[in-house]
Amino acid sequence: MDATTGTPDDEPGLPGFPAPPAAATPYRVLARKYRPTNFGDLIGQDAMVRTLANGFAANRIPQAWMLTGVRGVGKTTTARILARGLNYARAGHPDTGPTVSMPELGLHCAAIMESRHMDVLEMDAASHTGIDDVRAIIDGIRYGPVSARYKVYIVDEVHMLSEKAFNAFLKTLEEPPPHAKFVFATTEIRKVPVTILSRCQRFDLRRVEAPTLHAHLAKVCAAEGVTVEDEALGAIVRAAEGSVRDALSLLDQAIAHGAGTITGQSVRDMLGLADRARILDLFEAVMRGSVPAAFAELRAQYDSGADPSVVLSDLAAFTHLVTRLKVVPETAADPTLSETERVRGAEFADKLSIRALSRAWQILLKAIPEVQAAPRPLAAAEMAIVRLAYAADLPTPDEALRQLKAEAAEAPADENPAVPARPPLPPIPDLRGGGSAALAAAPRTAPAEPAAVAAPTAMSAPASAPAPRPAPAAPPMPRLGRFEDLIALADANRDILLRTALERDVHLVRFEEGRIEFRLAPGGRPSLANDIAAAIERWIRRRWVVALSKDEGAPTLDAAARAATETRRENAAADPFVREVLTRFPGAEIVDVRETAPEAVPSAEQEILGEGDAAHGDEIEDDA
Repeated sequence: MDATTGTPDDEPGLPGFPAPPAAATPYRVLARKYRPTNFGDLIGQDAMVRTLANGFAANRIPQAWMLTGVRGVGKTTTARILARGLNYARAGHPDTGPTVSMPELGLHCAAIMESRHMDVLEMDAASHTGIDDVRAIIDGIRYGPVSARYKVYIVDEVHMLSEKAFNAFLKTLEEPPPHAKFVFATTEIRKVPVTILSRCQRFDLRRVEAPTLHAHLAKVCAAEGVTVEDEALGAIVRAAEGSVRDALSLLDQAIAHGAGTITGQSVRDMLGLADRARILDLFEAVMRGSVPAAFAELRAQYDSGADPSVVLSDLAAFTHLVTRLKVVPETAADPTLSETERVRGAEFADKLSIRALSRAWQILLKAIPEVQAAPRPLAAAEMAIVRLAYAADLPTPDEALRQLKAEAAEAPADENPAVPARPPLPPIPDLRGGGSAALAAAPRTAPAEPAAVAAPTAMSAPASAPAPRPAPAAPPMPRLGRFEDLIALADANRDILLRTALERDVHLVRFEEGRIEFRLAPGGRPSLANDIAAAIERWIRRRWVVALSKDEGAPTLDAAARAATETRRENAAADPFVREVLTRFPGAEIVDVRETAPEAVPSAEQEILGEGDAAHGDEIEDDA
């Protein structure tokens, strides 16, 4: 034992302190151990590899590339592989130039992939953001490469550079020396100035699709000799969200957590997830409207260590899965899904409607941030479950109306003397195959026949003289028979200001041929009478007397329209069926009532649902 530090000596044989191995190899995490070294190892980026291969083959090599994408998709790795392809050369072989085909390590490959080649310079823009760092690159770019074909500058997280640093790059980036190439990588492409982007060839690295990532992780587990369940790989793939590095890091953690054997339960324990089968049980209880069963299942998952917000997130994810299985049945072929998810998800997709699934999705989407911010997450999650179960058990408006129709048909006529008896509702027409019934029944107005021109008689002109042509009739001037005609005339002449003033500021006292008297509403412009008289003379070529009056006059047209709308809303609210709907759907309100055309009167059931003609029916907004 060292007396100064208190640490054990290196001498072997001391009890409790075995000697370390002579040549212990440091452990490399899976994300570094299985990092791609050539273009063939890149997964999910086929479009970029094809573009680079064609460009290298045709010797169309730009001076700069911009690699963008989410974290962990391989931007920095791709930049190093690109630098390796630009400088690939083999000893004893002719120089073939840049290539994407690298069957073996070349002269510079190992040094480039280990970031120690003197002609491939990597700079982290997150820690070198100033203009001095860029000036060092500009000063050194004039010198040619030492041993490689090109001098490659890799700038990671380039969006972190300052504005002055970006400006210093512009001229060099546009006209670099022939031996210099730039490769930029960023996760925030919108923060990169367009002046930089226009000088680069841009590649958007995609998120790796779930089946591809699932197969890659299975291959890594086979290489590591690790036993893994498909359910565990599916959970890791879902948590990685298309990031290869995240997936490998989670896999590394799962191997350590399960001591070399990865099960679905161990991954759930590691990530704090709920059992997928129990999520399905919770979904079934909620969609059945069984609040006690849903509460018991939520409490059981909470007691086992699941986060309430994660439970709701998994519930929303399964709702999305059921919706996709309903509209795209081929989703069941996803390898990340377990057999239980496939079978029960398909059963739910057959039984649940799109409206019920959409309503559940909206409620969960709103509840997840509420649970995350709540001081008592479990209580907030339970309240969200109550809302979801209530909405799942709540009938849709058309189902409620059909139920009311059935109850009204079964009830005796004198059961409720306060509500007058109504005739049975006609069946709702199926208009899915065509247009509006009211539009189809609307009569078409035939075009007016042109007026016949009387031919001249034999007494009016000699037979040899040509028939005189009638002079073209002047268009008739519009007539103002009522005040509404004046508003229509202002609208036809596109005088919006005058039309608005006529509707809002005029209390009409008298309207007769050649004379208008009105009281000006408070706030109206004093020159309105003169403006009306001048407009009438300009439009119909006649002078009218327009005078202000002190009499009360009629309400303005705008106020009359608002009063009529309120009256229609009150009449609609008094309708027994509408009142019953408002009772069955708490929080619903009437937002608009439209007049029905006399030639195509829809039924009361259509009025409430807004079916038939788009201009007919009462619209009810459900805020429940």
